[in-house]
Amino acid sequence: MKTGLHQQTGMRQELRINPRLYQAMDMLYMPMLDLQQHLQQELLGNPFLELEEPEDEESKEKTIEEEQEIAKKDDEVDWEEILLNGFDVSGGAREQYEAHEYTEPVTVDTENLADHLNEQLQMLDLPARHRLLCDEIVGNITDDGWLGCSLDEILASANQWLRSNLPAAHYRDAEDEDDPFAIEEEVPEPEEVPLPPGVTLFTMPELEAALVTVQSLDPAGIGARDLRECLLLQLREAGEHGTIAHRMVDEAFEDLKAHRWNDIARRFGVSARDAQQAADTLARLDPKPGLRHADKGDAYIIPDLIVDKIEDRYQVFLNDTGVPRLRLSRSYQDLARERGKMSTENKDFIASRMNSATWMIQAIEQRRQTMLKVMNFIVDRQRDFFEKGVEYLRPLTLREVAEVISMHESTVSRVTNEKYVQTPRGVLPLKFFFSSALSTASGEDASARSIRAKLEKMVGDENPAKPLTDQQIVHLFEEQGVQIARRTVAKYRDQLGILPARMRKRV
Repeated sequence: MKTGLHQQTGMRQELRINPRLYQAMDMLYMPMLDLQQHLQQELLGNPFLELEEPEDEESKEKTIEEEQEIAKKDDEVDWEEILLNGFDVSGGAREQYEAHEYTEPVTVDTENLADHLNEQLQMLDLPARHRLLCDEIVGNITDDGWLGCSLDEILASANQWLRSNLPAAHYRDAEDEDDPFAIEEEVPEPEEVPLPPGVTLFTMPELEAALVTVQSLDPAGIGARDLRECLLLQLREAGEHGTIAHRMVDEAFEDLKAHRWNDIARRFGVSARDAQQAADTLARLDPKPGLRHADKGDAYIIPDLIVDKIEDRYQVFLNDTGVPRLRLSRSYQDLARERGKMSTENKDFIASRMNSATWMIQAIEQRRQTMLKVMNFIVDRQRDFFEKGVEYLRPLTLREVAEVISMHESTVSRVTNEKYVQTPRGVLPLKFFFSSALSTASGEDASARSIRAKLEKMVGDENPAKPLTDQQIVHLFEEQGVQIARRTVAKYRDQLGILPARMRKRV
């Protein structure tokens, strides 16, 4: 075989995506807040773009056709082809896609659970060793308020910290104590370093005493190792020690979790009704007391679309009042008309920026039209939901929407992702309107989301003394013409957090 470099010609088909299409896909994907930041960055980076003032909209001197003539014809984008094929279109040579810098909103620092506990510890007069162990425990409390590791692990960590923070002199041999510049060839491990006189390692009784201190802080139940201890701490704080509720948690926790009221009643010599009433008091306790002080951060939702009922018709509006309105800068357009007097480098720069600005304006408008198309179809399809409620929500898939509005399924997916709509029924994510279908006797499909809503209503209206079993719920759905399996009922019940019939029964 002959080795060396060779050249040869050939033909092949290759799929390439223009870098601008990457940006178009991102813009469809962006929720309202991200789009605002993105357009602000574009305004700063492209001098051919400027904000369009309200009065300018009435007196536009340039039409869209005139603006497009300025741009190069070979850089025009066929939006119909892009949206129909889900952005999978061939373009020119692949270029380096420029990542834009997104400015995150600055949030005000708020007090979290650790800060809340440390403030209380500072108000207590605690010895240094005791306070150090309390700090170690607080550092291992999770956001829900429970202890995130065992006491053995906390004790080992505290003793390791104690050894590692000994004075440096204890790491030198006795013969080198007089020489401050003496350096050990091999520094011993912290576990091997002898403790100085008067210093002892932490012990488990000390750690348990520190845990008692932390568990006495607010909120009640903090620092618990499991649910049982969390409830006991809250009952102690409420002065319920020795009551039936306290004894149920302390002595019969497994029976309590299984709702075995008769067994609990016989064990404590009370009626089954009294046992249930005691369990009702336990249900009012907080199983995760730390969440009320957890640092959740700020989460803002700005609806991208608005659906309003006007004269018996549901109208769809785009909530883009906060989005900058862009237009081509007129002063830079005049500059572009005088490109004949410029150097080749300046001509290329102006043409590139002009085309980019024109394309950005077209992309924003196309995004608006695409979102309105998708939402208008959803409103037409789900009119019964807007009129009567979630029980009348019809099944809907992304493919069905894509086929009706003549767009690719991936385009519809980008439009609906992380988007919200303000409706007479509340602010809802667009994904809310999409759900799988279950067959009915009438031949029409029922939405899985509406089935769950009906299931929740059935359980809410049942007789507590005789709760509905999963099989009885199946029969009720069959009477309504809905074909559903018992395992599907059990799955939906678990998703809704509804207990089995045996555990919902009241005596």
